[in-house]
Amino acid sequence: MPQDAYYYFYGQHLAWSYFDHPPAIAWILRAFTDLFGRHVFVIKLADSLITAGTLLAFYRLAGCFLSVHRARNAMLLLYATLMITMVSLISTPDVPLLLCWSLSLIALYRAIFEGRKWYWIWTGIAMGLAFDSKYTAVFLPAGTVLFLLLSARYRRYLWSPWFAASILFFGITILPVVYWNVDNQFASFRFQSSGRVDGAEFRPLDFFGVIGHQAAALIPVLLGALLYYLYKCIRRYRRRIAGIPEPQLFLLVFFVPIFTGFFVLSPVYWVKINWMMPAYITGIIWVSSWLRDKFIRWQWIGTVIIHAALAIEVIFYPVPIHSDDTMIGWDGLGRQAKVLRTQYPDDFIFSADDYKTSAMLHLYLGEMVYSRNIIGQRALQFDFIGTNLQTLKGSNAIFINSLTDVTDDTDEQADITALQPYFSSIQPLPPIIVTMQGRVVRKFLVFRCMNYHPGIQP
Repeated sequence: MPQDAYYYFYGQHLAWSYFDHPPAIAWILRAFTDLFGRHVFVIKLADSLITAGTLLAFYRLAGCFLSVHRARNAMLLLYATLMITMVSLISTPDVPLLLCWSLSLIALYRAIFEGRKWYWIWTGIAMGLAFDSKYTAVFLPAGTVLFLLLSARYRRYLWSPWFAASILFFGITILPVVYWNVDNQFASFRFQSSGRVDGAEFRPLDFFGVIGHQAAALIPVLLGALLYYLYKCIRRYRRRIAGIPEPQLFLLVFFVPIFTGFFVLSPVYWVKINWMMPAYITGIIWVSSWLRDKFIRWQWIGTVIIHAALAIEVIFYPVPIHSDDTMIGWDGLGRQAKVLRTQYPDDFIFSADDYKTSAMLHLYLGEMVYSRNIIGQRALQFDFIGTNLQTLKGSNAIFINSLTDVTDDTDEQADITALQPYFSSIQPLPPIIVTMQGRVVRKFLVFRCMNYHPGIQP
C-alpha cells in the first residue's frame, strides 16, 4: 500500500518528528529494514509483530476487568475485526498507537485501581509513546482527567504528586515531537488542527458513509452490539453518571468521547476508517461483559465473509479501485520503472499525485524520488527533508503519474500544463501498463521533461 512506502520514506530521512504524523512508525520501519533489508515483506513483518504485541496487551488489559472466559471472548472479538487485519498488514501510525494505547491503560489501571504508585510513571511514559505515534493519543491524558473528575472514589489522585509525575514524564516523552514542531513553525500541529478545519464542508450523508466503513472495520455484529449497549447505558445512567461503576466508567471514558466525537464530526469532515480505532480497545472490553458466545460465533461468520471477499478482490481484482489507495499494481510499476531508470540514468524522477506514486517509486527504486514540490506545490513530508531544488537546475527529469481510471487519461494529460513553466520541453514516453490475468489494472503516464528551472520552493 502507498502508506507502507510513505512511512518507509519517513524512516529513510530520520527526524525527531514529521509533517503528517509523529515519528514512531518511521523509527520502527527504519529499524526493521536496517536489520532485515529493504523488502516489502520486512515492512509487513514489522506491522504484524507490533500488532501481535497489541493483541497480547489487549488480552492483559481485558483480564483486569473480565473473567478469563469473557476476556477470551473479548480477544476473539478484536482478533476477528478487519481493523486488526489492516494494522497487521498496512504501515500506519495506528500500528504503534494501538500497542502504546493498550500499555498505557494497563499501567493506568494498576496505578488507580491497585494503588501501585510507580505505575503513574509508566503511565506517563506509555502515554507519551502513544502521542509519539499519533496525535489521537491526546485522548489518553484527557480521558484520565475525565475519569478522575467523574469518580468520587478516585478524584483525590488529581492533586496527587504521582499524577503530577505522570504528567511530567508524559511531557518528557513527547519532547521529540514538540521540538520538531517548534523548529518547523509548528507545521505538524497546524496541519492536524487548523489545517483540518479548513477542509470542513457540510455533507450530512457522510455520516452514513462512516457507519458503513466502521461496520466493515469492526464487522457489523460488533458495531451493532456497541451501539445497542451504548444506547442502553445512556438510558440507564443519563441522569446519574455517578452511578456508573468505576471499572465500567474507566472503560467508557476512553471509548465514548472518541467514538461519538468522530460521528458528530462526520457530517462536516470526512472521518477516515482508522480514526476511531483506539476507542475500540476499551469499547470491546466493555461490551464483552454482556455478549454471549453466540455473538462471538456470528462475529466470526461475518469476518470470514468479509475477509473472503477481500481475498477475492486482492487475488482476482473483480472491482476496479479508482484511487491510488490500493494494493494493486505497484510492484509492476516498480519493475518497469527500474527499466526506465537504466534508459535514462542521469534524469531525476518525480511524480505529482500527492505522496503515493513518489513514495512507491522511492521504495522500489531505492533512490530519491521527488514529489509535487518540483512544480512549486506543497508536498507534505517531501518539503521537510532539506532538499535544495536549485541543485537540480538544468537537469532532465522523468515524470510519472498514476491514472486512477485506466480508461480515461484526459484529466492527467491536462495536468501536464502544470509542468510547462518549469521545463523547456516535455516529451511523452510510452506509458507504464500493469496487467493482471491479461487485464489492464493500472496505468501510469510517463513524460521526459527537459532542462529543469525551479521556481520558488513552497
